[in-house]
Amino acid sequence: MKEHMKTHLALASLTSLGAAIGAPPVVPPQAGPPADCPFEQSATLTGMTLTDRHAEYTGADTWYPSWASDGNMYSPYTDGVVNGLRSNSAGGGATTGQAKIIGDDPLKLTIVDQAVHKSSPAPYQSRYPCGSLLYKGAWYYGTYCLHGGQIKKHEGITYNWPWLGPFVGFRHSTDLGKTWIETPCTPAQPLFGEHSLKGEPVRIGAPHFVDFGKDMEHSPDGKAYLVAHGASDGKDRRFGYNSWITGDEIYLLRVTPAIENINDASKYEFFDGAGWTNDFSRIKPITAWRDKMGCVTMTYNAPLKKYLMCVTDGMTTGCRFNTYILESDKITGPFKLVQYLKHFGEQGYFVNFPSKFISADGRTLWLSYSGNFATSWDGQQIKKNPPSSRYAWCLHEVKLGK
Repeated sequence: MKEHMKTHLALASLTSLGAAIGAPPVVPPQAGPPADCPFEQSATLTGMTLTDRHAEYTGADTWYPSWASDGNMYSPYTDGVVNGLRSNSAGGGATTGQAKIIGDDPLKLTIVDQAVHKSSPAPYQSRYPCGSLLYKGAWYYGTYCLHGGQIKKHEGITYNWPWLGPFVGFRHSTDLGKTWIETPCTPAQPLFGEHSLKGEPVRIGAPHFVDFGKDMEHSPDGKAYLVAHGASDGKDRRFGYNSWITGDEIYLLRVTPAIENINDASKYEFFDGAGWTNDFSRIKPITAWRDKMGCVTMTYNAPLKKYLMCVTDGMTTGCRFNTYILESDKITGPFKLVQYLKHFGEQGYFVNFPSKFISADGRTLWLSYSGNFATSWDGQQIKKNPPSSRYAWCLHEVKLGK
């Protein structure tokens, strides 16, 4: 993500997530949500703490691991280097990367079979990975576009942010990424027909597959579900309100995963607030928090029978970000707050819980994210918080409260 961000920000330093060296870092209670938080506190998952166990891999971001039937995980990556191979998502020669992740211990993983794929973002400026799914031997790899930059001055600082473009569609592979069939959709003619060349808000910009475990074993009905952040209007909004890391609303859609369905919009169903519809125009968010939402992922925690949603509010699209974890018994909600992580990273993003690393009791998980793509805004230093955060694939063990 650092390749295209030229924003300059200045924000006050607030509460740290850190703890004394050698002691488990505990999320402080004062790092709670803002007063306008619409989510009540969960009564069954009472907070989340970070332990002192962590690992960092590669020098790239955008990791969304999918647990395949062969026991390995497969993930996209971009804007960085994996085993000497660089991916760069910007410009006419934009590439998105992929890799296989081998191992059962988050502290001892091996990343192999790195490769890149060229896909033009035109008429937009850049193209990034999003929803990625391995299911019954087929790999579905989605991409979305960004466009910009919109220039704005605020409190003497110049901002330049790329707004969220449309979700394009899925390329697919039946040989674990050795060869690919490109999506018939294009940035100019995307799967769901949304456009944002003039900065119009989109609702399905960067969807991510709900992680239902190995080969999607815990899907309630055999369908693949996706969550996406977006916005429905641009009136009286904060700066950068609908970007790669900011939004208002979370949307839910589903499809029976098959090569003949994955790029056919008529095969998708969209949650409309009460049930499911094939009419995209009727889609409604499953949850919303105006100017306080952003990039979203969801994992089904099978031992606890809970859906865990990770949301990152990118604030002004750079500097420090806020991340929070929500839970629900149902994929459509209602959602309750597990933990609000103020300035996690301090610049943590693309947060998710890989289902492969959920403990037997569901209470120990590994938080996957990337961090600190830019370490200074107009001379203001962005700290590593927790101290292991860096521009990489980061994994940090967490414990859910009872």
